[in-house]
Amino acid sequence: MEYQLTIIVPVYNEEDNLLRVEKEFCNYMHIATVPSQVLFVNDGSTDGSQILIERICENRKGFKYIELAKNRGLSTAMKVGFDYVDTPLIGYIDADLQTSPKDFNLLLEYAADYDLVTGIRANRKDSLVKKGISRIANTIRRAFTQDGILDTGCPLKIIKANTAKRIPMFRGLHRFLPAMVLLQEGRIKQIPVQHFPRQAGHSKFGLNQRFLSPLFDCFAYLWMKRRYINYNIRKKSKDLI
Repeated sequence: MEYQLTIIVPVYNEEDNLLRVEKEFCNYMHIATVPSQVLFVNDGSTDGSQILIERICENRKGFKYIELAKNRGLSTAMKVGFDYVDTPLIGYIDADLQTSPKDFNLLLEYAADYDLVTGIRANRKDSLVKKGISRIANTIRRAFTQDGILDTGCPLKIIKANTAKRIPMFRGLHRFLPAMVLLQEGRIKQIPVQHFPRQAGHSKFGLNQRFLSPLFDCFAYLWMKRRYINYNIRKKSKDLI
């Protein structure tokens, strides 16, 4: 099978969720509108996640994995996925499955015409505190980036691989993927998707990761935006790759 979509699933101490991830993706692959596979990126988990990941990949077609030697954070896990994916489209979803793999089909309807299709968590099933911090952080980030994205933290996205591989990744950049796509003069589409309560495990992001770090990263983004190199080729020699 020639896969068209590789879905990156970053994993950090999610052993209680992985069997459900396996089940949900096996169900999704039967209804996916394009041939799809899963790439687990184990970000240095210290629980039994790697054992389960290897078991899933051995027993299921369309599941692959990369294990990092140390925990490096979500942006690093995403960059690893971008580096190793060889399909035209790249998807992203969190291992806690607060969003549904089935909603990738909603995003795929627009993937041919847009460089990034990102979800908006409708009827978000998080605590009032978590939603409040996220709302403030999103407002501040939009003021800096002017990207117009309503829910940059939504863990359900599809991005064209040739766009993803051109993004200069840095720690915390996962919050700025839409803004970085716009720096490439790319097109973005936002689609409402389902959201669910976390069923197992616990969030890896506290106040610092949800508010303070993103605030500092906004200044890093402005620095990069002023110095970002972007170009389009009008013509080239036929013997150039």
